[in-house]
Parts: sequence; C-alpha cells; structure tokens
Amino acid sequence: MNLISVIVTTYNWPAALELCLDSLFAQRDQAFEIIIADDGSTPANQARTEIYCAKSPVPIQYVHHDDQGFRAGTIRNKAAASSRGEYLLFIDGDCVLGPDFIARHRQLAEPGYFVPGNRILLSEPFTQEVIEKHIPLHQKPLSYFISLRLQKKINRISAFIRLPLGFLRKLQAGKWEKAMTCNLALWKSDFLRTNGFDELFEGWGFEDSDLVIRLIHAGIKRKEGRFAVPVLHLWHRHNDKSKQDLNYQRLLDRLEQRDFIVATKGVSQYCREPLRV
Repeated sequence: MNLISVIVTTYNWPAALELCLDSLFAQRDQAFEIIIADDGSTPANQARTEIYCAKSPVPIQYVHHDDQGFRAGTIRNKAAASSRGEYLLFIDGDCVLGPDFIARHRQLAEPGYFVPGNRILLSEPFTQEVIEKHIPLHQKPLSYFISLRLQKKINRISAFIRLPLGFLRKLQAGKWEKAMTCNLALWKSDFLRTNGFDELFEGWGFEDSDLVIRLIHAGIKRKEGRFAVPVLHLWHRHNDKSKQDLNYQRLLDRLEQRDFIVATKGVSQYCREPLRV
C-alpha cells in the first residue's frame, strides 16, 4: 500500500478543523492525501478553511456541497469518489491525532479487514479552552494527558496505551458496534464493493454502522484498532436526532438481511467511470 486517503468530515467549525489539520500536517508518515468533506459550511467558513489548507505539506482537496441538513454519508461518498489512495481513513474534523496516527494505521492495514480506532473525549470546558488558546494537543507528552485525566478534562487515559495484541485484534471479527467514522480505516476496493455509505440514511444516525454491517456481510472482518490508534475528540453539541429512530429501525433490518451488501444509493453515482473492484 502506498497512498492513504484521509477523509475529514466538517461542518461550520473551522477552529476545530484547524486543530485537526495541524495534527495531520505534523504526521511522521506523510504518504497520504487529505480530502476535506464539507457538509455545507457557510461561504465564510469555507473560505477560511481553504486558506488554511494552503499550508498543507501533503496533497489536499476540498469537496463541498450545499447545506441541506445532516448529510455526512453523502459528502463522504463524494470525497471518496475523488480520492486517489487505495486505502481510506475516515476521521471527523473535530478530532486531533497523534503524530504516529497515519503510521500506525498503515501498520494495521491488512487485506480482508477494516480497522476501527477508538477515541478520547474532551470535556466541554476544556474543549473551549483548547479552541480559544489553539492548544497543540498533538504535540503534548503522555504526562500532560495524565494530568488532564486527573482533572477530569478527558474521559480516559487507557486509550493512550500501546499494545501489540497480535491475534487478539481479530477475535471480534463480526462485531459492528462502536465502529465509527470519527476513526475508521478500510480498503477503497471494499468501500466500492459495498457502494460506500447508503444515503437512504438521512439525518443523524447509524450510516456508519450500516456501512460496517454491509462490510461484514461481504466477508470483510474487523481488526481492532484499540490500544494503537486513538483520536482526541473535541466536545460538541449533539446533532438533530429527529430521524434517529427511523435510521435505527433500518439498521436493525439490515442486520437481518445478510445478503444485502451494496448500498441502494451510494458512492457509485459520483464516480466518473464504472466501478472496477
């Protein structure tokens, strides 16, 4: 594997995205591209981000569509269709990554597997402090985060532990729970095979779980990324969850439909050429 395509989802929070991008710009492994997947930010916020993107030491693209409500799956599909890498790494634009994040994901990548990482949550007051002071969390040593945990500014410290785990990473090959697109890696060929995110999941909720379930139904297995590739996730208000129940019922239906693999309305509509997997 050579190029990794890092797809960063964002919406009207350029201050958080800049912290995320700073951590990407500082990666030790720079064999990757960045694709900003903007789910409808205002022209002013879009312009601010595009200016910041000019600082990138690696190739960077900006994919944007109009604001029509929460359409994270749609903008991720559009970004993936523009990607050049053979491996996709999805993160959220309010996440900060350690300097070895890309390198460790590359080490975990294996044909036939997707890799969900985990996250460390920041408190609301500390998130505000990080934003206001533009604190470079990606540069901080472990002792700094131990202090944060003692002050209850983050929810855990165990995620920073690095463990090889070996075959233990594959013990829950069919588990779909807690695999989220704030930290999820998979082969682009597997993403295309399942037609990416199903845009029938409108509004907030479970479009990422649906993708993982279809990957598992297609024979792609889970390889655990815990104790290897955590992200620091800034606090934010919950999105509109008015369609959560509808999406959850659709998800339960998908769990029973083991032959349902290809998204009804997915990434293929944005690909210029027929998919070749």
